[in-house]
Amino acid sequence: MNTQILRFWVFFMLMDMISLKQVSPNRITVDFPTLENNKIFRKVNKDSTFNCIDHSLKPRKLKKLLIPFLFLSIASFGQSKLRPKIDQSSDQVESKVIEWRRDFHQNPELSNQEFRTAKVIAEHLRSLGMEVTEGVAKTGVVGILKGGKPGPMVGLRADMDALPVTERADVPFKSTVTTTFNGQETGVMHACGHDSHMAIMMGVAEVLAGMKDQLEGSIKFIFQPAEEGVYDGSIAGAELMVKEGVMEDVDAIFGLHIWAQIEAGKIGYRSGPFLAAVDNLKITVNGTQSHGATPWYGVDPIVSSSQIVMGLQTILSRNVNITENPAIVTIGAIHGGIRSNIIPEEVNMIGTIRTFGDEQQALVHKRITEIVTNIAESSGASAKVEIGKLYPSTVNPPAFTSQMLPSLKGAAGEENVIAMDPITGSEDFSYFQREKPGFFIMLGGMKIGGDPLTTASHHTPDFYLEESGFKLGVRALSYLVVDYMGMQ
Repeated sequence: MNTQILRFWVFFMLMDMISLKQVSPNRITVDFPTLENNKIFRKVNKDSTFNCIDHSLKPRKLKKLLIPFLFLSIASFGQSKLRPKIDQSSDQVESKVIEWRRDFHQNPELSNQEFRTAKVIAEHLRSLGMEVTEGVAKTGVVGILKGGKPGPMVGLRADMDALPVTERADVPFKSTVTTTFNGQETGVMHACGHDSHMAIMMGVAEVLAGMKDQLEGSIKFIFQPAEEGVYDGSIAGAELMVKEGVMEDVDAIFGLHIWAQIEAGKIGYRSGPFLAAVDNLKITVNGTQSHGATPWYGVDPIVSSSQIVMGLQTILSRNVNITENPAIVTIGAIHGGIRSNIIPEEVNMIGTIRTFGDEQQALVHKRITEIVTNIAESSGASAKVEIGKLYPSTVNPPAFTSQMLPSLKGAAGEENVIAMDPITGSEDFSYFQREKPGFFIMLGGMKIGGDPLTTASHHTPDFYLEESGFKLGVRALSYLVVDYMGMQ
């Protein structure tokens, strides 16, 4: 029988059997059914007495008032009894998680080059008795932990790649790795926290492998390469993993991202659109070249491009309902001309687009094309708009979020779980969410008492993480897994 149906059946049977007797003007006796040998009810006294503040409270009225409390008690049975063991194991694995993270940090690898990283992960998963597949989506690793009882396949995901950033943070495990990227010499650094994501999930793997006989289902540990993207136009990262079938047998998936602007010991989440979709924008404006002293003999694409940049900002101020979700259109570079007294024939612009949800994305794309082409034509120029879709918006389904939120509160404490505003950064975890229900959360990585405005943000040389928060990540992901299994 489905566990949820069973809980409701128990609830209504209990309410039908409960007996309330008014034994005096201010006392009511609550008689529960005798189920001495039932582990669910063995802690409930057969005869429990309640003092009534309202002397007029009758048994039937009190029975109605008891319903929500008994319902919450029945619902609590769904919380996994493995939580105390998870807490203990998370404490024990914490030092390993920190050690793994520091090793990854000292040995960062760029997108689709995570060869050493993959080897370390695969060896760990195999040591825990998992079925391990390497070379998934080029350099990814997938491990399957089979539980001792039947149940769903739960996915967990951690990204693996580093960034072309030269580290400035003064830590003993500072990265000194260098490479050539886009023709430039640069350092390589885990400047977005993917080192911590991998280490935390390796910790989760060890914790849950230690109780696999009690798991009501199986877990697929997905270590994903190339979250930061590739620049050769090929499919990579989560999108390629999905294309290769990694999500076909998964029933639900969870993921976390360390967040340098939230204190360690806290968890952030958002129901609905959480992280933005990201698209590349390229605009080419063509005019007619002429001497800078005689502009009337030509069509100036620089003037048209300037008007286009200003016109694009009206999309956000006049077309997007920003009370629902924000949107961003940024022109990051403009190139045109070679000499001060020559009006060029062509101007090129590149930029980024951030939107939340497919409908908003379609609206913004439509307005960009209309504004660019019409402004160019109004000055006698012509324009071409090219939009390259990258990652979709990361959206936590509201019903699924509500279902799993108690797990986060159980792991961190209700006061440490924060509802966040939308984030205009992007994440390719969204590809997994488009296949199956997925819940994505933010784990605090800022020093206790730190200022989010002055703390170095992601993708910067001074990026730093407070390691004391990693244990909460292990506990939170483990809770999500076992609680979800218990709900099925």
